[in-house]
Amino acid sequence: MIPFIKRKTRNFYHQFICLKGEPGKIAMGMAIGVFVGVTPTIPFHTVLIMVLIFIFRQNLTAALLGAWITNPVTMPVFYLVEYEIGRFFLGWDQHRLVLNDYSMESILKVGLEIFYPLLLGGLILAPFFAVPAYFITYRAVTAMRKKKTDGDCERDSQEI
Repeated sequence: MIPFIKRKTRNFYHQFICLKGEPGKIAMGMAIGVFVGVTPTIPFHTVLIMVLIFIFRQNLTAALLGAWITNPVTMPVFYLVEYEIGRFFLGWDQHRLVLNDYSMESILKVGLEIFYPLLLGGLILAPFFAVPAYFITYRAVTAMRKKKTDGDCERDSQEI
């Protein structure tokens, strides 16, 4: 298992360091991906990222990598915190998931009472992750590129 993890980590490192483009565009792509990744828009992450990348002309690969901030491990924590933040800012009491009946109207009402605070909380929380992601990525790309040349990236990609 350890060799597998080492190989995957090395593979990710090489893909990240060999991303094409300016460090600022890569960093902004990462920040966009992290921002969208933190929001509770899971079925639409890729579409939202592609639209934002198209509008702002940033690095798509970095953005897609950044969206992985939300994964099966972090998602429950993010969503719980986002719900509580949104509920606080909306001034809502905690919602209990109780359906009076199983009509579509009742299900949608309960869903929206959870979705609104979740979305608001996500939009409030996302910049706290996206802004540091920009600066960390920018510094990492710049520092790593000083150590590596383009020839190294071509050779490394052939080895992997």
